Amino acid sequence: MEHNFYMFKFLGLTFNLSNIIMIPVVMAIVLLIVTLGTRKLAMKPTGMQNFVEWILDFVKGIIGSTMDWETGKKFWSLGTTLILFLFVSNMLGLFFSLSYHENLIWRSPTSDPVVTLTLAVMIVVLTHFYGVKQKGSKNYIKESFFAPLWWLFPIKIIEEFANTLTLGLRLYGNIFAGEILLSMLAKLATHGPASSAAGNVVITILTFIPTVVWQGFSVFIGSIQSFVFVMLTMVYMSHKVSSDH
Repeated sequence: MEHNFYMFKFLGLTFNLSNIIMIPVVMAIVLLIVTLGTRKLAMKPTGMQNFVEWILDFVKGIIGSTMDWETGKKFWSLGTTLILFLFVSNMLGLFFSLSYHENLIWRSPTSDPVVTLTLAVMIVVLTHFYGVKQKGSKNYIKESFFAPLWWLFPIKIIEEFANTLTLGLRLYGNIFAGEILLSMLAKLATHGPASSAAGNVVITILTFIPTVVWQGFSVFIGSIQSFVFVMLTMVYMSHKVSSDH
């Protein structure tokens, strides 16, 4: 199923209006979550504070499974921000979408490969930045690209590109596929092939159950993909900043 979008050019670059709208929406929701969770801190957390603390502990566990905490604690805020941003982004297009003149406006921003690959490039660049900061440029280049054997350098370069592509495209593929199937079910329910009003009602009822089931499955997939993205981020980071890798 083909989706159309409002596109415009600025300074020679092409921008997707849906992304420009949805990314600030995601940022606002994440900001609201952390604001509500930290507004009235208590020794015995409840409600949103309990949720935010659970997220922090969860991300701490991810980091702890990939590197020692003394090295990894500086990436705690990065991991927490990523998992919240990705989870909210993955959820936005699951339950409804909005179009204007057949151009899609409201959707999950992570269903666009431009967004997911941009995130992946940002993560890979950050791993190199912190690797140089942790080890120094000379040691970092030697350990990352010429160890254990110097002739592995071309393979190491290919690996960097492969990590970037797989990190971004895995997320995009899962979220995009979920939204496509949901949109097909919605179209079948509202514009079914039945020749009568009664037939359309029957089709709508029959598509309701698979739609609800697929939405629940998509919530699960969106949650897993947020976890996988953050996990791989910390794995890549540990390879660059830890001396024992």
